[in-house]
Amino acid sequence: MTEQELKSLRQDTDGLISYEYLANHIDTCEADLDTIADCMVNADRTGQFLASAARYLQAIDPQRYAAVIEKLVSATIDKDREHNYLPALMRGIYGENYEQGAEQRCATDRNFRRMYQRLFPRTDSL
Repeated sequence: MTEQELKSLRQDTDGLISYEYLANHIDTCEADLDTIADCMVNADRTGQFLASAARYLQAIDPQRYAAVIEKLVSATIDKDREHNYLPALMRGIYGENYEQGAEQRCATDRNFRRMYQRLFPRTDSL
């Protein structure tokens, strides 16, 4: 990533510039993924582009991008207060049948537990 590109990402106001950079440079930006994710976390106030980026990387290679996906998912949970993006993120990361085995997954996966509890609040949390 060039200094000019980095400067542009740091001036991102809503996460779209960072998301577009990620999508357009996925074949050459692996060394810069943490920086791109950090720029997106700083810019995206609603979690919209964070969720999209997490789903995008999940679709490409969930093992290879696991650390960045985890960071993006965690930030989405923090920022998506209206739950506009969490349902699609749950399906994109955990599959359409994510509710099957939810109790066991809640015990082992922090991000899953946080999303699940926000989407399905209970008085006796998992």
